[in-house]
Amino acid sequence: MMQLGFVSAIVPDMSLEAVFATAAEIGYECVEVMCWPEGKATRRYAGITHINVAELNDPSVIAYIQNLTQQYGVGISGLGYYPNALSCDAAEAQQAVEHINAVITATSKLGLTRMNTFIGRDWTKSVDDNWPRFLDTWKPIIKRAEDQGVSVGIENCPMLFTADEWPGGKNLAGSPAIWRRMFNDIPSDNFGLNYDPSHLVFQQMDYLKPMREFANKLFHIHAKDVRVDHEQLNDIGILAHPNDYHSPKLPGMGDVDWGKFFSTLTDTGYRGPVCVEVEDRAYEGSEDDCKLALVQSHDFLRNYMPGAKLQPVKPA
Repeated sequence: MMQLGFVSAIVPDMSLEAVFATAAEIGYECVEVMCWPEGKATRRYAGITHINVAELNDPSVIAYIQNLTQQYGVGISGLGYYPNALSCDAAEAQQAVEHINAVITATSKLGLTRMNTFIGRDWTKSVDDNWPRFLDTWKPIIKRAEDQGVSVGIENCPMLFTADEWPGGKNLAGSPAIWRRMFNDIPSDNFGLNYDPSHLVFQQMDYLKPMREFANKLFHIHAKDVRVDHEQLNDIGILAHPNDYHSPKLPGMGDVDWGKFFSTLTDTGYRGPVCVEVEDRAYEGSEDDCKLALVQSHDFLRNYMPGAKLQPVKPA
């Protein structure tokens, strides 16, 4: 059975315990927990630290986190950190690589098997010109993940939305052609996808077919919808900044056909976590709005992911 969860980035000011309590109260089975370095916010939904991996050298911190999952009956689907490890800013890239490695180690320390991230990209260069650096950077990262029994799921977001990411975007892994090349050049059972259909929708691509081709590479799923303003797109064209013609939405409020999505996903044999990623600006006015977004998304997705609603465990 798949597990329904959410990405903790939408509740940045909550404590880790409050995140688990909220998940249990609504009825989620798991949470993807954000693990950015503290004080490193660089964009919306970034810089959020619900687990500080630097603290996991202390066994009592590990025990505290593991006890929270048991107390509230909510698991951790994976640890998340989404930087640009191939940035043209050498210091930014180095910091990203070091912390990706640290999050991989933290995943293993917590007894988990998944961490999720971006490949990164020098957005001023072509895919081919990025490729040698991709291999030099990511072969050691994936070897580290293999050695520690951790599966690395790469989110397929091109990170191309606004002027500061133009023209190439800040994540190489934006299309099936590139995934095919990635997995051919770094063949590893620990290297796969954190698959989000919305990123293919706004690129005018088929979001169902890749799930069949890359079925064995689906390590983690993000449930995010997207609404494409076709009237605006017809006016400005696909070479405009994508934020000018598309908007992330809650599941069921955009252009993803979730019945077809889950029909295809179940056919692949996938039985892992599906985590709501809330980036809908209509639900960002307050923490209560964010909770409402989580409730609405939960209730909608339960149509496709039946499961017993977990009752929250009261703190001792």
